[in-house]
Amino acid sequence: MNALTDTMRAVLARLAEEDAELVDPTTLDPQQGRTLAALANQRWNENLPEMAEARTVMVAGSMPARWVVPHNDNGRDAILHVHGGGWAFCSPATHEGAARRLALACGCPVLTFDYRKSPEHPWPAGLEDVTDAWHARDPARRWSMAGDSAGANLALCAMLRLLAEGTELPAQALLFYGVYGADFTTPSYTANAEGPGLTRAKMRRYWDWYAPHDIRANAQIVPLLADDGALAALPPLFLNAATCDPLFSDSENLVARLRALGRDDPFDRVDGVVHGFMQMGLDLPEARDAFARAGKVFRGRSA
Repeated sequence: MNALTDTMRAVLARLAEEDAELVDPTTLDPQQGRTLAALANQRWNENLPEMAEARTVMVAGSMPARWVVPHNDNGRDAILHVHGGGWAFCSPATHEGAARRLALACGCPVLTFDYRKSPEHPWPAGLEDVTDAWHARDPARRWSMAGDSAGANLALCAMLRLLAEGTELPAQALLFYGVYGADFTTPSYTANAEGPGLTRAKMRRYWDWYAPHDIRANAQIVPLLADDGALAALPPLFLNAATCDPLFSDSENLVARLRALGRDDPFDRVDGVVHGFMQMGLDLPEARDAFARAGKVFRGRSA
């Protein structure tokens, strides 16, 4: 396993102490797991970055969402953000800190919304909610997409679906440590099978809740299965990945596909950090730096 940075190790040590009595949320009833995941993420949503505007809205008529507008809003762009959580957990509330940091880094508003979750609502429910949110966007802005973890999977799969529909695509997309494959034998799944943090066993449970084995041969579930033409037609991407993460090889494999097609989408390899590290922006400088690098690329493209 790639060595952890000192700051990452310190954060993990504190989490191990604070969460010593907590169980793995993927082993609980899904609603109990959501409650526990919300509790675990609460600490990352304190002392939030100040916004010019932050309010709760409804998206596509029925999905609660948070609309956060930074003081450095460029007045042109907006980002539809799809939060992570294994397709099963988390919400706009658990990712508000991340949404605000993304808004500040990119200089535009971020809309993050509460899509339907598995196992009660397996594929394609969450994906349909992402595309519904996209179709309901405000035409006064130039929209991009972003997502982390399972949210990056949903964002990428939504773009593949929009391509198939012949619908307008995002101007660009920022994809953070995403789930792009369903192969649990990759080098990073092997090296980081027991974590820290995300484990191979947790990912197996997330996948089983979201999409049974017999339907996974579908690029709108497993985007690494997309054909070359679809990948080539995607808008400009920015990808990052954490080296101490079972999902690291998913990003490496996707980047290799893109490079083979002649694309030059930036890939930010973030050494010594674990899956979900960008949630930890309150305490982890590597998270703040990762937002800054993504924002620099976004602003350069949107200028």
